[in-house]
Amino acid sequence: MQHIVIFIFFGLITVFIGIIATYIYRLNARVTGMNKTLDHQYNLIVKMQSVLKNKYATNAIAENAEMIYQDLLQNLIPVMAAIDIMPRNTPEHALWRALGGIMDEYAKNPFALEKLRRAIKLDSEVSRNIDNYMRRADNFLHHLTTTEPDGLLANTFTDGLLGQSLTFFAQAKQLAAQSS
Repeated sequence: MQHIVIFIFFGLITVFIGIIATYIYRLNARVTGMNKTLDHQYNLIVKMQSVLKNKYATNAIAENAEMIYQDLLQNLIPVMAAIDIMPRNTPEHALWRALGGIMDEYAKNPFALEKLRRAIKLDSEVSRNIDNYMRRADNFLHHLTTTEPDGLLANTFTDGLLGQSLTFFAQAKQLAAQSS
């Protein structure tokens, strides 16, 4: 009888140890799953932080864009007056109207390049304004390129009126320098 009680007691302990081992195994599987989930969440948070930093930098550029546009426009106004070009008559920003007017005039009349070359050569104020415009526009494009990883915004500006105007002004400056 004593042996039966010991075997029953030993059997109960063995079953109890089996239940505890199964519970520990399941608990370990849950902890491993939670660890994987937390690692995944951490990686997502790091990616979100990176995206938010980039968006913050882009938003800072957008907030400062008006100041940048006005600065560029202030350098264009005397140049437009010197070569007698009017801005476009559209509802866009004054900078884009001015650049559009210059590029439209050049598209209609290639002599606009010659007028600009003469103005650069004969008027130091026009030359200084062109230099300031080109330097500030290049700095703006460089800043866009460094702050935006996919480069979409920088490419848009480079391929648009800003890039076209830089090419136009660089050609005029080069022609003015060659004719000296």
